[in-house]
Amino acid sequence: MAFAQDPGGPARLGLPVRLGIVFDLDGTLIDSRLDIAHAANYALAQNGFFCLSVDEIASYVGDGARLLVARAARVEPSSPEADRLVESFLEFYVAHPTDHTTLLPGAREALSALAHLPLALCTNKPRSSTDAVLANLPLPVSFRVVVAGGDLAKNKPDPLPLQHIAEKLSLTTPELVMVGDGPQDILCAKAAAARSVGVEGGILAHERLVASQPDELLRSLFELPALIERWLASANG
Repeated sequence: MAFAQDPGGPARLGLPVRLGIVFDLDGTLIDSRLDIAHAANYALAQNGFFCLSVDEIASYVGDGARLLVARAARVEPSSPEADRLVESFLEFYVAHPTDHTTLLPGAREALSALAHLPLALCTNKPRSSTDAVLANLPLPVSFRVVVAGGDLAKNKPDPLPLQHIAEKLSLTTPELVMVGDGPQDILCAKAAAARSVGVEGGILAHERLVASQPDELLRSLFELPALIERWLASANG
C-alpha cells in the first residue's frame, strides 16, 4: 500500500499526528439512490424528457446535480434546459430528501467509533439538498466542517475542498483521510496529497472505484475504525 506522506508536518517534528476523517455522503454514508432517482425523474418529466431507470440515474451520481440531470436528459450542462432541470430536481429533492434514504452498513458504527477525531463531510451534492438530507438523518455525530457542491469555486475531484477542510480543521492535507465510494473522492484525495479509502457497495460502479486506485479498499465502513487506528499507531509509533 502506498499513501500520501507528511512532507514536513507534525511527524517530522516529533509531534503526535492527528488524522481528520472526511466522508463523502451519497453512496458512502447513505444509500440515497431512490430519492435521487425520484427527484431526477420528476425533473425529467416536468421538462418534457423521458424518465429513466434507477440504475441508469445512479450511474450519473457523483458530480453534482447539474451534471446528473444534464446527463440524464442528454443536454449540455450549461444549457437553459439544464437550468430548468436543476431547478425542478432541487425543488422535489429538498421536499423529499430522505423518503427512502437509509444509512449504509457500518456508517453509524464508524462515525461513533471515530467521533474522537476531527470529522468532516465533503460532497458534490448542492448545499440545499445536503442540508435537507442531514437535517432528516439520525447521525450519531456532528461534522466540524461540511463542504457541499457549489460552496467553493471547484468541487471534487479538484483538491480545493480538501484544502479548505484541512485549513478549517487546523490540519495539513496529508493528515486528512478521504473516505468515499467513487473516483471523484479518490482523485480529490490524491490531488490534495491526502490519504484515500474506497468503500465498496456504494452507488457508483465498483470498477470505477477500483480503477481510481485508493490507498485502501474496504468492503464496508465496519472496517474503517480499525484501519484508522492502525494508521495512527504507525504514524505515532
